[in-house]
Amino acid sequence: MILKGLEATRYCARPDPARAGLLIFGADTMRVALKRQEAIAALIGPQGESEMRLTRIPAADLRKDAALLLDAIKAQGFFPGPRVAFVEDAADGLTPTIEAALKDWRAGDATIVVTAGGLTGKSALKTLFDKHPNAVSIGLYDDPPSREEIEDALKKAGLTAIDREAMTDLSNLARALDPGDFRQTLEKIALYKHGDATPLTPAEIAALAPATIEAEVDELVTAVADRRAADVGPLLRRLEGQGTQAVGLCIATMRHFRALHAAVTDPGGIQSGIAKARGIPFKARDAMARQAQNWGAPALEKAITDLVECDLTLRSASRAPAMAVMERTLLRLALSRGNRGR
Repeated sequence: MILKGLEATRYCARPDPARAGLLIFGADTMRVALKRQEAIAALIGPQGESEMRLTRIPAADLRKDAALLLDAIKAQGFFPGPRVAFVEDAADGLTPTIEAALKDWRAGDATIVVTAGGLTGKSALKTLFDKHPNAVSIGLYDDPPSREEIEDALKKAGLTAIDREAMTDLSNLARALDPGDFRQTLEKIALYKHGDATPLTPAEIAALAPATIEAEVDELVTAVADRRAADVGPLLRRLEGQGTQAVGLCIATMRHFRALHAAVTDPGGIQSGIAKARGIPFKARDAMARQAQNWGAPALEKAITDLVECDLTLRSASRAPAMAVMERTLLRLALSRGNRGR
């Protein structure tokens, strides 16, 4: 049986002990590991591992001795309670061994939990669990976590009172961080809010969230919009050293300046325009309002035109070094006068 989305999330939180097996696979090893840990903990309880009701079987060991899995699911431990036989990093080559164990499984045997990397649609292992009447197959793909998954993670971290704008910022953060870092961030926020009944705010998220490459890109774009030309070169070199591409920087800068232009031309005023923009972190809103005021519509239109020309150059067959083209454009923007020249 195949489970996806919210159904898969709910099943990992409360797997059915009457089912013989569970396969969790995906290219993101951290996401697979987190879901596997959650499912096993739900099956055997917090004391299950210490009570030796969890048997770990590396795929390499199972390839050498196919009897390990069948022995593990049939063995009776000293402590009473449900048991799990966990096969780690399996691949299609182990399908016959796992199929035989599923066939011999009976009620009261240990649940078979299998993890694997990215499996194709034609994978023999995936097909086995997809079609087995008493097993579950869950694929974890690179899609950003859904709102339900984020809310579930918040609940587990002890966060129940959350500001609406804070939820938006957490959603953006979940897309920017890998699952392990996001979980650690939630745990840090939960520890910070322990004993505090007031809703979690965007300002608190901004103060506690870890720095990411996206945050460093935002820092560069902010330096340009604030006309801090001296900061552009060092920030650009740092991002270049991390493998950031010039086209990506151009897109991020253009997005920022278009948001400023939309704010400054909004009929309700700059603050209204900033409030309508999507994906703007709480801590950046006041700065963007100030930037929009300082630049003015004509200067922002000229900046957007320069960025469009830069983007076309970067995507063309030009032999000019991409980062040099990007740096020249950013410096020209940072050195422009905007409203100051009026």
